[in-house]
Amino acid sequence: MNTTDKNTVATKKQSGFTLIELMIVVAIIGILAMIALPAYQTYTAKAGFSEVVSAAGPAKKAVEICVQTGIPADCTGIAIQDGWTAPDLVNTIAITGDATAYIITVTPAANVQSGVSALETYVLTGTVANGAVNWAATGGCTAANLC
Repeated sequence: MNTTDKNTVATKKQSGFTLIELMIVVAIIGILAMIALPAYQTYTAKAGFSEVVSAAGPAKKAVEICVQTGIPADCTGIAIQDGWTAPDLVNTIAITGDATAYIITVTPAANVQSGVSALETYVLTGTVANGAVNWAATGGCTAANLC
């Protein structure tokens, strides 16, 4: 006759996760969040700044047409239209320069978009050569890596 005490035999299998496995998962999620959050903030700032870049489009096109047609004779006299600054993120647009180079300055509105301030201006410098305008972007947005 074979008799065994059921209380002394450890045949029950454990189920579930151990504490160390759960700590590893929490650490991995923390590392991913630490990397992803700054990348997401940069992404949202660049997405908001795209309104500033697109607001420069009509002024840029107006200067190009002025250079090609010669009407008006001085392209700095182009009037800024109301719809050019309509986006909430754009405060002002200005066209300056002379017959060889034109500068379009777009200033964002302060505290409208997280990561975008009024200091991050978008400046397009257009040099005139053979009836065409070649544009180069500069300004505070280049230092902030937004444009």
